[in-house]
Amino acid sequence: MKKVSYAEFGGPDVLRLVDTEKPHAGPGEIRVAVRAAGVNPVDWRIREGQMRPALPASLPAGVGLDAAGVVDEVGEGVTDVAIGDRVFGEGTDTYAEFAVLHAWARMPEGLSFEEAAGYPSVMETALRVLGECGVRPGRTLLVSGASGGVGSAVLQIARDRGVTVIGTAGAANQEYLRGLGAHATTYDAGWPERVRAFTSVDAALDLAGAGVVRELVELTGDPATVVSIADRTAPELGVRFSNVAGSVPEALKETVRLLEQGTLHIPVEKVYSLAEAAAAHADSRAGHTRGRRVIVI
Repeated sequence: MKKVSYAEFGGPDVLRLVDTEKPHAGPGEIRVAVRAAGVNPVDWRIREGQMRPALPASLPAGVGLDAAGVVDEVGEGVTDVAIGDRVFGEGTDTYAEFAVLHAWARMPEGLSFEEAAGYPSVMETALRVLGECGVRPGRTLLVSGASGGVGSAVLQIARDRGVTVIGTAGAANQEYLRGLGAHATTYDAGWPERVRAFTSVDAALDLAGAGVVRELVELTGDPATVVSIADRTAPELGVRFSNVAGSVPEALKETVRLLEQGTLHIPVEKVYSLAEAAAAHADSRAGHTRGRRVIVI
């Protein structure tokens, strides 16, 4: 089978499309014939070596956590899906024609593989940081870097919970944020004053790592109500840096609920082939994403 791999840490150019043996599902796992794989910032951070020693990798290593596909092999103890079922979930080395998943859910009717592949890690992260910042119904949440996959999910989940949302993003994504029910503003000079003009802020999330943690603390008045997933210096200001994953099965269950309820939709901005994995990583790292990027097999 074809699989994206790298033999050394580095830039996108270290990625190679190689031939390898199919993996096999162990106990409590499934193997899928991958139809699409989600592209997430954590993928290129791992490839660059940023995640060591938290996520040590033996080289050569595969790439990717999220996938959607058709169940091809069922491991011992798995009873909730069968060969031929359409599923999406999280596993290892998902930029490949076949991959093993350790968490999954059946795909709702009408959801394409391309759409499904971008949800697992995005939704786990969004649900996790919403819980960690402690925002409650009737309160206001500020999201810095709101137009990407996690930001798009956060805005919709928060609105579903009765939270008022404010999002910052580039000028081209202002109408997109408003379409998700957020008050929107750009992140150029004077953005904190524009945020204050909307309403007071009770909690804030830094999803882009744009060096705004200090301003977020000033806007909420309490570092305990600010969470970052992108600025490792955040703890210096008393802000939580969130990088320990929560329950993926629970996140998938909530994803299915919101999709079937019709209150969640994150667009796929661009699709790539396996051979274009390096370009997908370069584009993801450049930011300014609206929604998600996926690799289609």
